[in-house]
Amino acid sequence: MKDTINTIEKLKKEKDAIILAHLYQNPEIQEIADFVGDSFELSKKAKESKAQTIVFCGVHFMAESAKILSPEKTVLLPREDAGCPMADMVTEKEVQQLRKKYPNAAVVCYVNSSAKVKALSDICCTSSNALKVVKSLPNKQIIFIPDENLGHYIKKQVTDKEVIPFDGYCITHHLVTKEEVIKIKKDLKGLKFLAHPECREEILEEADYIGSTSQIIQYVKESKDKEFIIGTEQGILHKLTQNNPEKTFYLASSKLICMNMKKTKIEDVLNALENNTHQIELEENVKEKAYDSLNKMLEI
Repeated sequence: MKDTINTIEKLKKEKDAIILAHLYQNPEIQEIADFVGDSFELSKKAKESKAQTIVFCGVHFMAESAKILSPEKTVLLPREDAGCPMADMVTEKEVQQLRKKYPNAAVVCYVNSSAKVKALSDICCTSSNALKVVKSLPNKQIIFIPDENLGHYIKKQVTDKEVIPFDGYCITHHLVTKEEVIKIKKDLKGLKFLAHPECREEILEEADYIGSTSQIIQYVKESKDKEFIIGTEQGILHKLTQNNPEKTFYLASSKLICMNMKKTKIEDVLNALENNTHQIELEENVKEKAYDSLNKMLEI
């Protein structure tokens, strides 16, 4: 393992590369990354980085976003089969149909979507800035794709707009049941339950705090509490423990594991750097239109 990591470090210098890793990645991937963050943070870092090669340890739509924001750079996805089922739940045809049905609505597209869907949207958002994005738009009708859970969460907080959520969802967060949340809260009486807005509405009703992965990390850092119940993907526990060694964390459900995020291994990162494998390529017109949607989000 040590030799592999040394080789990766050497290749990074030779190829002017940076490794970006999502917070849901395996601990060993987070450890070798130059930057670890949530979708929003990684989108910004991909654009800001001066490196000419970006090795994106995440899932397909994230690597696409990096390519959209930095078209002149080489973007590598170590595991070509690391996809996002939620991103696959909305198609271009469905977006076009929604636009016809609601001609005066703005389409707000969660970053967990394909480049082609982003290209048909007015603006993108992440779980950390979705509310700010929706509030910034002049439109009174908002089509929110593809995550219905995040869409409903935003809908409850916006009183002057009609938010129309699509019926997609994160298969990992969607698995958490109200019964197991109630049970763990009862077993660990008094602990705060921190949940991601990709969880179902009935789960969020049980939460003491709702936020994106980066917002949960910040909340824990600022809190005086020493123990927490965490309602998002298991990979976040590595960063939480790393940042707060004196605090203890309990996963709300054993089902909170994204198999796609866990596909990337150290050897895959090495292979990507050695062989430029799984380069992200996008059609020019898709890249340009999707850039507008993502860049509007970054400007806000």
